[in-house]
Amino acid sequence: MTRPINFGAGPSALPESVLKEAANGLLDFEGTGIGIAEISHRSKQFTAFVKKTETLIRTQLNVPSTHEILFTQGGGTGQFSAVVYNFLARHRLLHPDDGEPVLDYVVTGSWSKKASEEARRLVGGSRVHIAGDGRREGKTFTRIPGHSEYSFSPNAALIYYCENETVDGVQFSHDPSAPASFPFDRLPTTAALLPLVADYSSSFMSRPIPRLADHALIFAGAQKNIGPAGLTILIVRQDCLVDVDAAAALGAPPVPISMAYNVIADAASLYNTPSVLALYISGLVLDRSLNLGGVQYYEQLNRRKADKVYAALRDGEARAIFRPKVEHGSRSWMNVVFDVLGDGAEARFIAGAEQLNMKALKGHRSVGGIRVSLYNAITEEQTDRLVAYIRQFT
Repeated sequence: MTRPINFGAGPSALPESVLKEAANGLLDFEGTGIGIAEISHRSKQFTAFVKKTETLIRTQLNVPSTHEILFTQGGGTGQFSAVVYNFLARHRLLHPDDGEPVLDYVVTGSWSKKASEEARRLVGGSRVHIAGDGRREGKTFTRIPGHSEYSFSPNAALIYYCENETVDGVQFSHDPSAPASFPFDRLPTTAALLPLVADYSSSFMSRPIPRLADHALIFAGAQKNIGPAGLTILIVRQDCLVDVDAAAALGAPPVPISMAYNVIADAASLYNTPSVLALYISGLVLDRSLNLGGVQYYEQLNRRKADKVYAALRDGEARAIFRPKVEHGSRSWMNVVFDVLGDGAEARFIAGAEQLNMKALKGHRSVGGIRVSLYNAITEEQTDRLVAYIRQFT
């Protein structure tokens, strides 16, 4: 049976070759005779695999020695809480007399909005500062703000943004000269090691990360470009691996042990049982990525895929059939969102795609429309099939 083309936003498509290799690993992991879902996470074979997976990320993203790579659970939503706790602890140790530090959030879509709301829940609304907002007149998210629209606090405990908004189809440009790039030039210069936090969940390993070394933390749920749900990857600058108990003694909120970055790092990501199967499949995906050419390979591939889809949509827009939801320049390579115009047209578009074995194109329930997710596992040939369908749809 021909497998459907899965354009879903996550859990998302995985390379078929990896799925077959993982199926073998379920029965026999690395010649042990024990399946990956059964083997001890403290076995020498699995601990070596964890180290190899870390190296695959470090090599392909050029992660500097100043940063640790950690594997944990909880997804992006878990990190909404963890970043608040860990960075408040760091700030208290650095500034013990700053009783109520501010947390800066750039809000460009549903996920960064949820992150800011969690911060408000944990510390109170008066301490959360929206340093940039992609909405026009408080309505929908359709763009990345211009650089002049940002206002960062001089001594925030953290500065948070989401690089790609999966629901809304909005993404920062990685061209530093583009108006929709992240405004590194607007960040405060009061501290050499800024507490810059980025959610890369839906674009991780799809292209290089601009100014990675300038980030205090980059996190990514695996279930978009890397592997199954259940694994979260952290790239943490070493000055953020603070003694959270010492910070609590000075008045910072206690950090739950499973969220404490220093505890996870000290145990080499094995303080408790990790998401073993998700980590294994992610390692296989990352190994395949390296063999293909790494993030440089995927940057070129993903640019071509996105260009083809957006070109077809422009033609359809000229024919009054489609309407993009995001302003030009802020459109995502990973999640292309648009409306199909006309009564019943959206349902016809989805039904026609289903007949051609193309699945999961319905937009997120909060925004509607169509969403095409072009993650790494979606091939150019599969993208071409969708483009052909978009061009012939009437």
